[in-house]
Amino acid sequence: MKSFTDQMGRSVTLSAWPPRRVISLVPSQTELLADLGLEQEVVGITKFCVHPPEWFQEKNRIGGTKTVSLEKVAALAPDLIIGNKEENEQAQIEALAAQYPVWMSDVYNLNDACDMIRRVGELTGKPDSAGTLAQKIEQEFSGLQSPGPFPRLKAAYFIWRKPYLVAAGNTFIDAMLRAAGFDNVFGHLDRYPEITWEALAAGQPDVLLLSSEPFPFAEKHFGPFREACPHARIVIVDGEMFSWYGSRLQYAPASFRRLRESLGLADF
Repeated sequence: MKSFTDQMGRSVTLSAWPPRRVISLVPSQTELLADLGLEQEVVGITKFCVHPPEWFQEKNRIGGTKTVSLEKVAALAPDLIIGNKEENEQAQIEALAAQYPVWMSDVYNLNDACDMIRRVGELTGKPDSAGTLAQKIEQEFSGLQSPGPFPRLKAAYFIWRKPYLVAAGNTFIDAMLRAAGFDNVFGHLDRYPEITWEALAAGQPDVLLLSSEPFPFAEKHFGPFREACPHARIVIVDGEMFSWYGSRLQYAPASFRRLRESLGLADF
């Protein structure tokens, strides 16, 4: 028996350690578990856990991140469930925690993400692999820090259409925008507010970043954005680079550099 503290400050006790039957309720953390070498241990994932693709095809799916099937979870008899405060529903997590050890992450910035990676490594018996990965991510992001000032653009980052929702302050996406060299025009707002065209125009963004997820924006959706902000650049961006806080973070800095280059900005 071994106890751990999750990122919400909850104590989680495992009857057997390291765990042998793990369910992941979060796509970015599922990919992390794969990269830590937990192929045999992970027995259940969500329908949104698309990485790695072979897991998506072969692993048992227990529903969505916010629609977990308690019956499917019970059938898998997990000795550990890994979730996230934002991505999972509190009522479902409480119901699961009444029966199983549930470890929760709470990630708002890069430091939180690397802390989560290290803690999950300790939790699953892979501390060395997790520590190496977290250190690599930290080094990659430190390379984004320019020795001097570099051009920054005012950006609005849209995650949903009808209603039109943006990533505002107090979100992991906002932290990634700042790391990538953008100033979030809605950073003064909280979480994921609905934005009117009038508010968008008033923000005078230099660039509109339309995410590939959770809503799959495409060029056919550009029309209303062009009308509201005729002088702004409109770019479809890889949402995984801005919102996945697991091992995929190691690829984000290079993606951010390519994005800035496509906008004609000097590299970091």
